[in-house]
Amino acid sequence: MASDTPRPHYDQNRAAVLFAISLVMGAPALAGPGTAIETGWGEPHLPIIPRTQVERDRVAAVTAPPTDLGTPEFFEDRTGGSATHFDTYTTTPFSLPSANMPADRDLDFRIGNGFFEKLWVASPSSTTASDGLGPLYNARGCKSCHIRDGRGHPPETPQDTGVSMVLRLSVPDTASPLKPGVLATLPNAPDPVYGLQLQDKSIAGVPAEGRIDVTWTDRPVTLGDGTVMRLRAPTYTIQNPGYGPLHPDLQISPRIAPQMIGLGLLEAIPEADILALADPDDIDGDGISGRPNRVWSLEYGQWMLGRFGLKAGQPTLAQQSADAFANDIGISTPPHPDHWGDCTAAQSLCRAAPHGGTGNDELLEIPALGLDLVTFYTRNLAVPARRDLQTPETLRGKRLFHDSGCAACHRPKFVTHRLDGQPEQSFQLIWPYTDMLLHDMGAELADNRPEADANGREWRTPPLWGIGMTKAVSGHTMFLHDGRARSLSEAILWHGGEAAGSQESFRTMSADDRAALIAFLNAL
Repeated sequence: MASDTPRPHYDQNRAAVLFAISLVMGAPALAGPGTAIETGWGEPHLPIIPRTQVERDRVAAVTAPPTDLGTPEFFEDRTGGSATHFDTYTTTPFSLPSANMPADRDLDFRIGNGFFEKLWVASPSSTTASDGLGPLYNARGCKSCHIRDGRGHPPETPQDTGVSMVLRLSVPDTASPLKPGVLATLPNAPDPVYGLQLQDKSIAGVPAEGRIDVTWTDRPVTLGDGTVMRLRAPTYTIQNPGYGPLHPDLQISPRIAPQMIGLGLLEAIPEADILALADPDDIDGDGISGRPNRVWSLEYGQWMLGRFGLKAGQPTLAQQSADAFANDIGISTPPHPDHWGDCTAAQSLCRAAPHGGTGNDELLEIPALGLDLVTFYTRNLAVPARRDLQTPETLRGKRLFHDSGCAACHRPKFVTHRLDGQPEQSFQLIWPYTDMLLHDMGAELADNRPEADANGREWRTPPLWGIGMTKAVSGHTMFLHDGRARSLSEAILWHGGEAAGSQESFRTMSADDRAALIAFLNAL
């Protein structure tokens, strides 16, 4: 629950008026990168009220890069717009609802949270609303991986099951028995035996698929001032495969659970604003070649912009949630109605096991209403307010962030769609620090596993909002897609490919400048 203590020196009405003034200043719109992608794929999931040309021009002015980096920008502390929470006393800063959520929607948020926290049990069970686990699974509930709605971590010891990390699997299309028409709408060709994800747990009588094993190799990096930092490079293997030899062309991709805040606001960013940042051929010559992922929507039966997942492989929050239920927990939903989850035809015991699709008229383990409530919950997890944004060190770090080119991919600002019936996400100035596009991050961060249009070296720019609260929420500071970086400094030093210039700028900074840049990130 949010604290009843008002935030000192903060006036919501004044903030709303100032934001309205900022949108009518009439400053000229700025041109985007070299060549924008003009044609989108549609946003049928959003109740959009179209912007006027005047609004588009004014929004462009508000979201333009700052001209004065010596002072905080207007509303920079309101990271999620009016949905931002300012509760500095809470012990669960990633688990509060949108601050602007109407009171009559609070019950939906709480019920959705109940589904998110639910621990599922195997069928048959007297608890028909909670049975249907597996038969193969990685966790018994969403919160098992997204602890306190925060970031996961890789297994640190052989005894650590790595519950907040999964290993995505696939084979090249040429090695798949599936027909080309089927493969065309899948993000990956599943392994014929092990499917799209390694499930390291199972119900009684069904063998688990195997266990992730990680070994680490030290990789020293010498900074410009002579300081030596030691990165750790992971090597992943699958131990004790439960269904026979692994495919010789198996592709694997380790993924830790991401933090959950601000997802509804990311979903509400206009597709056109994201596509306008794409420059796949680097026409403007800045070395940044961001491009969108195009993915198939199971809900709407059409191609859409990929927004969610580490490679932007999911178009909507509902599909992202349904995919997690199917692959992580083995729970059926309308987009994924198979009760056996990710079990393949080669896993006959799994497919023949009892299921839990008997407690509702839809004969699904989570019917449409339940999935809607989970989606509402994940859409409305509020972003905490910025901290320490006026200190000299933070402002110095912000300037270094921009001067080093970090903001070329980690775009600070967007204004969300004006939406009918979604006041929490409607027409908000937000500060997620992402462009939502794919970027080549170099050979060292490559998983060599494509996903839809993303290749094996590309990752979606992750949002940075709330990153400085990772330790408080998750109890660790492990970053990047597989948690290999044990600090923000290590994460930056792993950057390559399009981010190589920014990485080199950080590597050659003075110790004071590095500390200032990290202070800025910790204030986000």
